Amino acid sequence: MMLERRKRVALVTGASSGMGKEIAKRLIKDGYQVYVAARSVDRMADLVGLGAKAVAMDISREADIVETVRRINVEVGGVDVLVNNAGFGLYGAVEDISLDEARYQFEVNLFGVARLTQLVLPEMRKRREGKIVNISSMGGKIYTPLGAWYHATKHALEGWSDCLRLELDPFGIDVVIIEPGLIETGFGDVVAEGIQNRSGGGAYAPMTEAVVRSTRGAYGQGRGTPATRVATVVSGALKARDPKTRYVVGKYAKPMIALRRWLGDRAFDRIIMSQMS
Repeated sequence: MMLERRKRVALVTGASSGMGKEIAKRLIKDGYQVYVAARSVDRMADLVGLGAKAVAMDISREADIVETVRRINVEVGGVDVLVNNAGFGLYGAVEDISLDEARYQFEVNLFGVARLTQLVLPEMRKRREGKIVNISSMGGKIYTPLGAWYHATKHALEGWSDCLRLELDPFGIDVVIIEPGLIETGFGDVVAEGIQNRSGGGAYAPMTEAVVRSTRGAYGQGRGTPATRVATVVSGALKARDPKTRYVVGKYAKPMIALRRWLGDRAFDRIIMSQMS
């Protein structure tokens, strides 16, 4: 009697809210055994109720990352799909943000992603198959005032992912980048609060006021794209025999990336700053 084929296993980071939670729900529906990771296990109770296995993991902590991968390898023999979604946006003027804060932004948005990816790769290579989905942003292709460190991490993630794709192609492992635009999560509120705290009272106060106003006007009350749309795109990429290297999804993402590509720096600068008046 033939043994039943091992169920496909997905690991989704940053799954306690927003895009990560919706991606996890969709992958459960698609038939994956889904492991969900975040600092707060309690906030993933709904996913556990749907069949996911929750792991407490801080993406900036080496011990947490190592233990998460060890557990999955022991329980189910490794990860077939890794969705690197954990991340946050550090906003404020470059002059106002300490380098310790900037380093932590990179630790979460890039180095944690890299370490987790390093650890899941050996099992993928053994099977000569797998998919790594990196949740970037349209901010990985464009830029805005007071977002230097956030944009720097997303630009870095894009370049890192491109190189990784070339390295893993001989092993049958796909690397896919997702570039969301304005998605209905708590990102806008976090950005606005962070800017005000860091740069709301100094030399950059006028620009801060304009960015906060623009941010609050763009997010909330259904003005952005639902996070379920990102989940649908991720699901489609995983089902594709030959997935695209990049998927652009969500409000403003395609036009903003296209404008940045075709207009050049100075013209794009004017467009961005025109929204700050």
